[in-house]
Amino acid sequence: MDWQTLATRLFGADHGITRNGDFLRGDVEFDGEPLTVIGTTDHAPIGVQLALVQARAVLDTLARHPGRAILLLIDTQGQQLRRRDELLGINRAMAHLGMCIDLARRRGHRVIGLVYDQALSGGFITSGLIADACDALPEAEIRVMRLPAMARVTKLPEALLAELSESNPVFAPGVGNYVAMGGVRRLWQGDLAQALREALADAPTNDRRAEDGAARGGRRLAASVVQRVLDAA
Repeated sequence: MDWQTLATRLFGADHGITRNGDFLRGDVEFDGEPLTVIGTTDHAPIGVQLALVQARAVLDTLARHPGRAILLLIDTQGQQLRRRDELLGINRAMAHLGMCIDLARRRGHRVIGLVYDQALSGGFITSGLIADACDALPEAEIRVMRLPAMARVTKLPEALLAELSESNPVFAPGVGNYVAMGGVRRLWQGDLAQALREALADAPTNDRRAEDGAARGGRRLAASVVQRVLDAA
């Protein structure tokens, strides 16, 4: 689904969300309450400039609208693979974006991520996966690494990884597998405005991704390992 259609279904034709390059920004009203919308489109590669402009929008919301909820619209092919961005410190820019989102959560802003098209790699990790909760449309595409790339990194045969992906969602791309692992909380279907309404009402006060992954059978040990580490601290 393109961002204009999504915005219209969520907020009406006069939604007020604007596009500047691959960056989306808007201050909208939803159920009588103001809501900040920040996002990307056209499978945007997240480079230094795009990471910083998103971080600036988050910080502006903290400064000007304390406590206001934030909706992150996610459509990214991952980090920008350019020498210029590497030299400028893309790792620090993306970390800064993630820290700004985390700060918003700590300051009492409900932050909801929505993968409406594509979410890959670091561009997803430093946005939707740091929100209070990340949801997705059923047709969205989510993955961190393709199996051929995973095979090169892990030195495991691609055929073995393909076999593992049949029974273990950790090795497999796809929005359903991210739901199973707890990375995606729920899928939005039907009335998208009602889905947003429920997402804002159910925004968790603590991170439940590991617990959800255990309950859904997608990550069976993460929650127990986390608890063992906390108990030993």
